[in-house]
Amino acid sequence: MKKVVDVSLPIGPVHPCFKEPARIKCETAGERVIATEVELGYVKKGIEKIMVGRPWQETIFLAERVCGICSVVHNTAIVGALEKISGITVPPRAMHLRIILNELDRMQSHLLANYSYCYTIEHETLAMYLLNLRETVMDAIEIMTGTRIMAAYVVPGGVREDISNETATGIREALDHVEAELPRFVKMFATGPMIALRSKGIGILSVEDAKESGVVGPTARASGIARDAREHEPLYTELGWHMITRTEGDNFARIMLRFDELFQSAAIIKNALATLPDGPVRLGGRVTAGRTQHTIEAPRGDLTYDIAVDENGQVISVAIQTPSIMNVEVGSHAMMKNLASAADVTSTFISADPCIACAER
Repeated sequence: MKKVVDVSLPIGPVHPCFKEPARIKCETAGERVIATEVELGYVKKGIEKIMVGRPWQETIFLAERVCGICSVVHNTAIVGALEKISGITVPPRAMHLRIILNELDRMQSHLLANYSYCYTIEHETLAMYLLNLRETVMDAIEIMTGTRIMAAYVVPGGVREDISNETATGIREALDHVEAELPRFVKMFATGPMIALRSKGIGILSVEDAKESGVVGPTARASGIARDAREHEPLYTELGWHMITRTEGDNFARIMLRFDELFQSAAIIKNALATLPDGPVRLGGRVTAGRTQHTIEAPRGDLTYDIAVDENGQVISVAIQTPSIMNVEVGSHAMMKNLASAADVTSTFISADPCIACAER
């Protein structure tokens, strides 16, 4: 980084506001931030390399370990890729159950992202409210799958097990609680004067910069880019999904967009439960040789698995493109370009909801 400033300010890799280790190198002129650069590499796990040569059963187990926050969507993505290679059919009931679980996962991820942002701008009361509400969603995931983090619920040809009427009722009750509590917290965020000072007009990502950078997910949609992989899945549209965007492109817009999507996810889950078809939850099928790319909408944006397997079901090669690869890059350049205060660096970085574990596969 070219030295043109007064002070080089390092933030991290251990920082109380970061969920994971990352180092941000800031070049400042007085309080103003001229340029930033993010350094990663603190949690490199080498999962893609470990997957090579292993049977598909082990790789879907490893995929969940890419990231604890995104474990469900990694499980769904790699299984979807294997099904595409092998022509395996998923029954309608299992498709509904997959959407229910993935939208619950989206909800807990969005709540965690917004908690992290509120904690970063030192609104600890709202942060704790959101973190506590996330526990309700995590409880719903647990009653559906038997565990809170590594669910291993999605398998080739369907899902691991069905849900009972009692479980469906428990999920509905959890969603009712979230929908009852969330409007109060959204109002606190939307009308809080301190939040407005720390969020509105801060970390602006223009639509031009967003398009050029390839940013994805809520970070892109908050800048007015209508991009969401769920639009290519007809069942989502049937269950009430529609594109949600904002145009401000600042920290405030990114958090508010996630709040908007929380309400939508709750509605989609309720619709999926109400229209849950009868029938099996798994048809089975054999994984065959081939290669494909498969993309789904993770909580942070496009998640793509490029995977090849041989006739024995062993992985020949795998590459995972996670949304944070693009979002971390744009967060460190376009969003933090010429910030008025160094105090806004961490909040702007967190507003893009970076998943460092996903980026450092």
